[in-house]
Amino acid sequence: MNILKHYRKIWAIEHAQSLLGWDMEVNMPKMGITERSVAKGELSVLAQSLTLDPKFLDLVEKASALETLNDYEKGVIRVLQREIKIAKAFPPEFVRELSEVRSKATMAWSEAKEKDNFRKFEPWLDRIIELSKKAAEYLGYDEYPYDALLDLYEEGLRTKDLEPIFEKLEKDLKPILEQILEAGKISNEHPLEREKYEIQAMEEVNLRILELLGYPLGVKGRLDVSPHPFTSGFGINDVRVTTRYEGFDFRRTLLAVVHEFGHALYELQVDERFMFSPIARGVSLGIHESQSRFWENIIGRSKEFAELIYPLLKEKLPFIRNYTTEDLYAYLNMVRPDYIRVEADEVTYNMHILLRYKLEKLMINEEVKARELPELWNDELERLLGIRPKNYKEGILQDIHWAHATVGYFPTYSLGTLLAAQIKNYILKDMPDFYEKITTGEFAPIREWLKQKVHRYGSVYSPKELLEKSFGEGINPEYFIKYIKEKYLD
Repeated sequence: MNILKHYRKIWAIEHAQSLLGWDMEVNMPKMGITERSVAKGELSVLAQSLTLDPKFLDLVEKASALETLNDYEKGVIRVLQREIKIAKAFPPEFVRELSEVRSKATMAWSEAKEKDNFRKFEPWLDRIIELSKKAAEYLGYDEYPYDALLDLYEEGLRTKDLEPIFEKLEKDLKPILEQILEAGKISNEHPLEREKYEIQAMEEVNLRILELLGYPLGVKGRLDVSPHPFTSGFGINDVRVTTRYEGFDFRRTLLAVVHEFGHALYELQVDERFMFSPIARGVSLGIHESQSRFWENIIGRSKEFAELIYPLLKEKLPFIRNYTTEDLYAYLNMVRPDYIRVEADEVTYNMHILLRYKLEKLMINEEVKARELPELWNDELERLLGIRPKNYKEGILQDIHWAHATVGYFPTYSLGTLLAAQIKNYILKDMPDFYEKITTGEFAPIREWLKQKVHRYGSVYSPKELLEKSFGEGINPEYFIKYIKEKYLD
């Protein structure tokens, strides 16, 4: 109890930090970054000092030696020991600098992307690379500096774990993509991409879809607009999602909303007994991404979901009356090499992550400067997908992650994408009428199954322990390869 009583102060700072970050993306005027970056930096240092309070360290150390701990208590101690290790590793001045650079780099990235001018972001990216290298050295590693950063986002993940997975994906997916494109049976473009929509009407569609899926709008959640769609969890009872509206190609915003719902649902369905504790959140970004990709790909791109939402789309978007449900399904499942990761289809998506994974390894393990990255990016995309970006927006400036200094984050997108296909296999065994439930909009049993298998545990177990406990195996790319072959070739 004393441990959680002390931790509540740390939790309160993290809660405030999350709210400040959400506001920075959604509401804050540009000039607000000056004070905001300093405030976030100081709060980061304050949280670190509370984490390293000698009395708190002593409590955690004594508790870790107890042999009578239950799984919940063991989870609390495991997570706290990780947080303490990180807090001990980073000097306060480094924590402050990193927080301030993140805030300013985010604003620089936003302006650079808007003006398609990489030079505005380049000096900030150089600072991010250097700070990321410093972080790896502070944290320590056995083999590669990059491993230290991977572990921040996926507990226990190492380069040696990722190499065989990405080798398998590149080896198997490239010929599958070639077969799909050669066969010409799957659409690689669709007239719905060019249809323009009214933003207010599309917002109404998104809100209705969120309600349909079971998102507690106005009670525990809300939908806002940001340059890059994201989910912010402030606690089990306040998890917010964002999307963006471009006025055309409505699947971009629709699938983004379904994707972010998956993230939000995970946080909302953590066991309420864990509230205010260090385990009241998703265990890792890979597991988190498996939830968002499950809702986006397995459900959101299914024929049954297309049939379910077709009447709503026809009601709110007049041009839909010119198309059939088969058109809608084909539109949601187009396959083609494209520049933008968040708009990539299921077949090519992992190639986008492979590109970023390779560049991040170069950034952290080798001596690569920001000025070299745009050309390296373009060369690798051309090698993997046969296309070359025509500008920075289509290339290196499309993602916000490096501005946030989250180097090591990207591989978790692939882990989650692969795991989503595994979860489909598991849920069909327990729920043979899974797709029939989508047809009728009966999502409560699906939410409950996910809660029992993944969500309720929060961070009680490590990612590998959770997968073994709930599914009896770790991440296996064979399920995803099989899923892609069956869906797009058979």
